[in-house]
Amino acid sequence: MARVRLRQLAAIGLVLACAACATAPTGGAAASIKLGAVFPLSGPQAPLAKQEYAGVQIARDLVNADGGVDGAPIELITRDLTSESDATARVEELKAAGVTAVLGSYSSSLSMPVSDAAQTAGLLYWEAGAVADQLTGRGYPLVFRVGASGSNLGTMSSHFAAEVLAPRLGRSPGQLKMAIVHNLDGYPSSVAAAVDQQASRDGIPVVANVVYDAHAPDWTAVLAQVRAANILVLASYIADGVDFRRAMLKSGLHVDALIGSTMAQCVPDFGAILGADAIGVFASDRPPQGFNPGALTATGKSTYDRFSAAYRREFGSDPTEEALAGFGAAWALFHYVMPRAHDLSAAAMAASARSLDLPAGTLANGAGIKFSTTAESMGQNTRAASVIWQWQGVRHSVTVYPPVFATGSPGFIPLPR
Repeated sequence: MARVRLRQLAAIGLVLACAACATAPTGGAAASIKLGAVFPLSGPQAPLAKQEYAGVQIARDLVNADGGVDGAPIELITRDLTSESDATARVEELKAAGVTAVLGSYSSSLSMPVSDAAQTAGLLYWEAGAVADQLTGRGYPLVFRVGASGSNLGTMSSHFAAEVLAPRLGRSPGQLKMAIVHNLDGYPSSVAAAVDQQASRDGIPVVANVVYDAHAPDWTAVLAQVRAANILVLASYIADGVDFRRAMLKSGLHVDALIGSTMAQCVPDFGAILGADAIGVFASDRPPQGFNPGALTATGKSTYDRFSAAYRREFGSDPTEEALAGFGAAWALFHYVMPRAHDLSAAAMAASARSLDLPAGTLANGAGIKFSTTAESMGQNTRAASVIWQWQGVRHSVTVYPPVFATGSPGFIPLPR
């Protein structure tokens, strides 16, 4: 089938060629609705970005199979973006191609300039995965994010420490000693700030808040500053997250719990690279596949089942977290926002998005939809879903919190030496 061939992510040249040469239906069929998609589909971020993009494509396919939007099929016009400096040019190309909305862009560093360019160009920007708080912290009325923000992930980490780790350790939250370690980049910094703020609200003392440069980390100096802690929260990227865990083990530093609050601990590479050394580590994350289906409404369960079946047909495996995030975001736009909009202008779709009031569990990842209208978080979904899961075996993880999402209980407390 044409749409299946379009999603052969290993052949990205074919993907882009098909997207560029797609034609509108002929005869009496409604003309297609053109939407832009901007992702890093080549380069080092491509493997995970392609998964997020695959989720967007599956959402398009399911909506089109249901009759499209008022009978018109959705057509994605896709652009590869690997450099922040090219963001404006890609957005201008898409606007010239006739789109009124742009989906993207997996990476927080890319989402900032792409969303800025879209807002300036008068296009709706719809984030499919990036979590940096700054994305929805600029008061842009045409910028939206369905998924979790860095603040969501950081808040969840501290709340989990207070609600679950403290009782398991036989202590009150005030008897914990938390250290926060984070890369100086905007994304992990926003997560770390939220960890600190929630720790204060939960009464957890923060005994160290340490910043490092992922390009030249001095792990000896970092670890020396956190030795007084028994709860350690790390906000990092993949390579430095793995390196930190290795340095921690080599130094003999032991804590009761290590919570990864950014992407490092949340991707299969962490478990694959570290093997048994990953066991016991917690991840504060967007919901992965396999969470408790009780977190979903009947509508959410039906949507998840359709998505997962389509993903398995395409890839022969269970959906990835990135694909689920991309699908949930795109489904919200294609299935809920666009059909309710007065027209498909950017302003009308933005107004439609702000009118949504859907309960938790409506989307396939367990989220609801209610977008913030305050300047400091405009366009952020206040009902985004986030969870805590734990590596409980070699390459095996279990969702443990909140209870509605959980498929198992936290283990390995204290963290194995």
